[in-house]
Amino acid sequence: MILRLILENFSLILLLMTIITGTVWLIERFYLRTRRHSRADIALGGFDACSNRLSLDIAKLQRSKLKEELLRQPIFIEYSNSFFPVIAMVFLLRSFLYEPFKIPSSSMAPTLLVGDLILVNKFIYGIRLPIINKKVVKINNPQRGDIMVFKYPKDTSLNYIKRVIGVPGDRIVYHNKRLEINGNAISYIPLQKHLNEHRLNYSQQFRENLSNIKHKILVRSDQPSIFLDGVMDFPKRDACSYSLGGFTCTVPSGNYFMMGDNRDNSEDSRYWGFVPEKNLVGKAFMIWMNFSSFKRIGTFLK
Repeated sequence: MILRLILENFSLILLLMTIITGTVWLIERFYLRTRRHSRADIALGGFDACSNRLSLDIAKLQRSKLKEELLRQPIFIEYSNSFFPVIAMVFLLRSFLYEPFKIPSSSMAPTLLVGDLILVNKFIYGIRLPIINKKVVKINNPQRGDIMVFKYPKDTSLNYIKRVIGVPGDRIVYHNKRLEINGNAISYIPLQKHLNEHRLNYSQQFRENLSNIKHKILVRSDQPSIFLDGVMDFPKRDACSYSLGGFTCTVPSGNYFMMGDNRDNSEDSRYWGFVPEKNLVGKAFMIWMNFSSFKRIGTFLK
């Protein structure tokens, strides 16, 4: 429970640590250090006035020890000054450039596997203020085929990762495990069956060409295109119509439609709806570590 709270509020914790250590650094730099040096000068002046009776070597040694003692930083200030540059650097990198995430489920298999540690480009869709996630500089718009991390619309404390299937204005038809976007059928090339190692069963594997982004997907012939009883009530639900064979959705302005590559093992926009632009976090672009499969390290995503 405590670990989950820390992870869910890590950005806020990092910001508070940056503010606290940075404030201590500023106070130390522009006030406390000057005051210590002033007090040390007074004390050392008194020592020099009384040290005539001591031998030169003893006087120098005692003066050096006294100066060191007078100028020593309190432990709290010393640690704050040491950690502040590191914490500030991590905060800036994580908030505005790149952020690491761990894949917790198989909803994006075979592209992403459980245990993959990925890097997400946070500035590709624009610069956002940390914590409140408000965009202040617009750079690019998400494109079909992007692998995106976003705040789960039903609980924004959770980060989800899916593939962008539809952008604002797109009309998406998903019927019998096949996509059609704006009247254009998406092409599929059959591949060798995929073994689901955790469930010990096989899925059909295809290479899907989504706006020239070629990637692998998994489907199960023994499951329906959508479980209608799993469809939730969500904003702008009237933009979608459902049937036993699939669904049709028109993506509203300022929203995106997401699906997992593991099509029949993914809770996605089919069930909980569209992702508002304000929920976007960034684009996943690389696997930087997987402790169970080192050969996946350095894999760039598409």
